Parts: sequence; structure tokens; C-alpha cells
Amino acid sequence: MAETPFIDDATVADLRARLRATRWPDVPAGTGWSLGVDVDELRSLVEYWADGFDFDAHRAVLSALPSRRVTVDGIGIHVLHARAGTPDALPLLLAHGWPDSGWRYRKVLPMLVAAGFDVIVPDMPGYGFSEAPPQPIDARQVAGMWATLMTELGYERFAVSGGDIGTHVVRYLALDHPDRVVAVHRIDGGLAWPGLDPATLSGPEREFVAETDRWRTSEGAYAMMHRTKPQTAAVGLNDSPAGLAAWIVEKLRSWSDCDGDLWSVYTRNEVLALLTEYWATATIGSAMRMYHANAAVPAEQMARRVEVPSGFSIFPGDLVRAPVEWLERTTNLVYHHELDRGGHFAAFEQPDVFVAELRAFLEPFRR
Repeated sequence: MAETPFIDDATVADLRARLRATRWPDVPAGTGWSLGVDVDELRSLVEYWADGFDFDAHRAVLSALPSRRVTVDGIGIHVLHARAGTPDALPLLLAHGWPDSGWRYRKVLPMLVAAGFDVIVPDMPGYGFSEAPPQPIDARQVAGMWATLMTELGYERFAVSGGDIGTHVVRYLALDHPDRVVAVHRIDGGLAWPGLDPATLSGPEREFVAETDRWRTSEGAYAMMHRTKPQTAAVGLNDSPAGLAAWIVEKLRSWSDCDGDLWSVYTRNEVLALLTEYWATATIGSAMRMYHANAAVPAEQMARRVEVPSGFSIFPGDLVRAPVEWLERTTNLVYHHELDRGGHFAAFEQPDVFVAELRAFLEPFRR
């Protein structure tokens, strides 16, 4: 049945009051973004969130989305579902990651429908407007839920695309349901897992492993917190909208292809739409807990090779870029393209490029 996501007036009033009452930390002179979020820049965003952001306009945007709610394995899942209306339309499921939701794909959804795809964008359990699971669930379990979801929506065979945690979700869809997945598109090859024997790897693969280790050291502290003590962080982030903004905005800036200028890629309203939805749904804790579940996935699952035809669009601003040798080792690689712009949130950063990539990769599978 259809369901429009809703953010009530009381939630907006409480949010504005909390934003105006933010107790800001001291800031060492000249640090900017070098110690994490730039507090002065965040303060400006928070002030606009409280007194400039048009909550009514955002609620109107939400009400216009092709939303519906489907119960899968006892959990209410919010889904964006739009049909191309043609008999040869290819069903395409898009899988998001953290720190986002179906928000990642809102720009490309109408473009893909116009290109002849039936588009399905579910919020993962505990993200966006989907219900939180009673216990943390991992990417493989979500993949099983999405297979059920596609059956509920009337699709037996379909294509998938994902990034971040979504890259693991669509990978497991292809691994566990190869009879149903026509083709799998990803914007990253994941990170190299621990314990690989360097002697078995090519030079570019060994550098990929080293780069993964460097990234974990320089940027991965948030993930260690999510994997080990997510509830500790959730108490503060669920209570302080400024703290929530700091946690997410710093990642949007670090992971996007923006050369340090977040606002060259996003508008303030686009970022605040995501933050408002995280705040209104109180899902930062449930979203982070998924890392804890993913950390418990057995190592042998990571080493399984995807035999479903796989395509990769690799964007220069993403976290760690897997070389083609790694993609050939881990998948049945039939499409590989390295782009000259775009980052971790490519569908939102460069929607035209993202859509062109999906069309190019999936065209042979329409027949």
C-alpha cells in the first residue's frame, strides 16, 4: 500500500529549539577541517537549519515521492517504486549505504524511469523511513529481504546496483540468488579484507591492500566505533542535531569529489533534507548498528566470487578504488569504466554520469 513519509510539526519545533540551544565546543585557531568537522562552517549550517530551512517545502517533496510500504520478514520497509510503463522495462533495484538512505537515488529515479527502467529504491531496515529491525542485521540478510521484496512487487528477474554497504547487498543478491539477478552494477569493489596472501596478488592488488590499510588508519575510526560501540555514539547523536550534523556532514565532505568544498557539490537544502530525515526518524543508532552485524559476517563469505555478469563504474573521489585485477578476481567482470569526476555518492553528485553508466552497462541485458 502507498505511504507518504511524514514529519510532524512537533518534531520540527523540537528540532529547531535544540538547534538554537547548541552548546558549541572550543576551536583551536586555524584548524579548519584538519581535526574533523569545521565548527565555524557547521555553525553556519546549523543556524540556517534552525531559521532558514523550509521544512514545509521538504515535506512537500517527500509527499510527491512514489512511496509505498511493504512488510518484509515482519519489518515495514519504505520503498520508492516507479514504473516506466513499457512492456520491455527492466526492473532495477538500487541499494544505498551509510550515512544515507534512499535519498542517494532521488535525483536519478525519474531519469532512470524515463530511460526505460522500473526503479525500486528501498530504505534498508533501520534507515530512512523503514522500521528498525529488532536485532542488527547484516548486508547478506538485507539481500535476502530484497529478494523477497522483489517477489512481493512482482519481479522475478531484475538488475541491481549499489555502493558502500549497498555494494555488499547487491553482491550477496548476486551470490545467493543468481537465478534472479540479471546483472549487478557497483560503484566500488569494496575494501580488501584482512589475511590476503600478498604472494597471490598482482602489483596493483598489493597497492590496493596497502591503500585500504592506509584508509582504515586515517579515515576508518568512525567505522570502528560503529562496529564495536555503536550505542555509545548513538546516545549523543540521537540527542543533539548539531552532533548528528557533524557526524554526517564531515563524511559527505570527505567522501565526495568536491576538492574540500562541500557546497560545490551539494546545496544546503539537499544536505539538510538528509539530516532532517535522520533526525525525524531517529535512525542514526539503528543505521550504525548494521556495521556491528557486518563485522560478524564469516570471512569465507567475503571470498566468494560473483558469477553473475558484473559491471563497475569507478569514480575518482571514492574512498579506495579497486584495480581491474581485483574486480576480475572477485567477479565475472564484463564492464569496467573509470570516470573523471564523482565520488562516493556518485548518483547524487553526478546524476547524469551515473545514469549514463547504468544505461551503458545494462543495455545488453534488456534483450
